[in-house]
Amino acid sequence: MADVLLEARDLHVSYGAIRALQGFSLTLREREIVAVIGANGAGKSTFMNALMGLVRLSEGTVALEGRALSSRSFRVVRSGLSLVPEGRRIFAPLTVEENLRIGAFARRDAKAVREDFDWVLSLFPRLRERLRQYAGTLSGGEQQMLAIARALMARPRVLLLDEPSLGLAPIVIRDIFKELRRINEEGVSILLVEQNARQALLLSHRAYVLQTGCLLKEGPSRDLLKDPDIRAAYLGQGRSA
Repeated sequence: MADVLLEARDLHVSYGAIRALQGFSLTLREREIVAVIGANGAGKSTFMNALMGLVRLSEGTVALEGRALSSRSFRVVRSGLSLVPEGRRIFAPLTVEENLRIGAFARRDAKAVREDFDWVLSLFPRLRERLRQYAGTLSGGEQQMLAIARALMARPRVLLLDEPSLGLAPIVIRDIFKELRRINEEGVSILLVEQNARQALLLSHRAYVLQTGCLLKEGPSRDLLKDPDIRAAYLGQGRSA
């Protein structure tokens, strides 16, 4: 079994009286895809923001290869985590190429940056055709491709994705998830949170089910796909299906 790469232990986050995370723990191993599924408001985005140092933990720790991560987001990126945020948040007034270059802002290895630039364009050929196009004029699917490619330009050990299928057509979701599998096969560990439980479970090796900030279930994704409770609550199928 591969070594643990990322570990979140006993995370607690509160917004005033609202307890968004209540002792949630998770591990991600080398070359693994892990999904966190749950309904809207379950705490999935809060969890991602906590990993990136964008919200303050009241309790708990986050470690990459056994070393505690900084609570400052720019240091988290330099440590090896890169986030594709919910809603993509590309820089609309900038070109596709400029967005990609921004993704590598913390790097000084110019040769490797050029190699990664070519690599992300091989993953998403449509971006190569639109390098001089303003990002705000791209379709929703192309903007998501750009957001993923921009995150990869940081050369992360772990790629975090917050609701990558949100607002996209089924055929576009299929293409993007196909590329996520390819990215993983090339050595990048992936952690994603998704309301689209079926797609997340089909893509991932293991999954955690988050409910109102607490762990409900965890296990191999193939087992959760067959779980009657998960099928009824998240896959739109009755317990007898």
